[in-house]
Amino acid sequence: MLDQRTPFPLLEEIGRHLALDSFSKTKRFLDRVAARKTEGGWVVIGAALREHLNGHLEAVLEAARGYIVLADVWYAPDILGERVPGAALLKAFEPALEQLRPWRKDPNPWVRRAAGVVVHYWAKRTQGKAPQQATTLLEFLSPLFEERELGALKGVGWGLKTLGRHYPQETVRWLNAQRGRRPRALMLRKAVTYLPEHLREEVGRGFGASL
Repeated sequence: MLDQRTPFPLLEEIGRHLALDSFSKTKRFLDRVAARKTEGGWVVIGAALREHLNGHLEAVLEAARGYIVLADVWYAPDILGERVPGAALLKAFEPALEQLRPWRKDPNPWVRRAAGVVVHYWAKRTQGKAPQQATTLLEFLSPLFEERELGALKGVGWGLKTLGRHYPQETVRWLNAQRGRRPRALMLRKAVTYLPEHLREEVGRGFGASL
């Protein structure tokens, strides 16, 4: 099943059933799944790890990070980032955020990408209902605003883009506070994707760019 194009919902269901065992036993089996490095395998792993977030937050997030590094491919931080740290942020915002702070300076670019994916997932799920936490997450992404590695940059930009869609006022306020920094043009374009035209122009003037 993992070597074929199996629908993600079915793979998620498999992952949930695998998680019925203890975390340590589940983890040993997931290590075997991860060794195959299949796209579907990361879905199974993400769904299984998500079920163990309650009671094993730190261990589960560290396991997710390890699998992202092992995978070494762009879609793994996207698949795992939404299902594990993204879900953790919705379940336990402050504890999860504290565990995720080191990901922003991780030497592995895919882990840094996942930090942006996490914010994207949170913003997509909260739909504008948590502006104070959105401001906190904008500050969380601040160290990555001048990211140069393309794979990581796209994940961070994805997070900013979704925040801009659901939290435009908070995003513009944060972007305006970043004037003087030198992000790549792609980062800025992603960040203003969903902003109204007049707000895009306001941000562009601040960075001396046409957006």
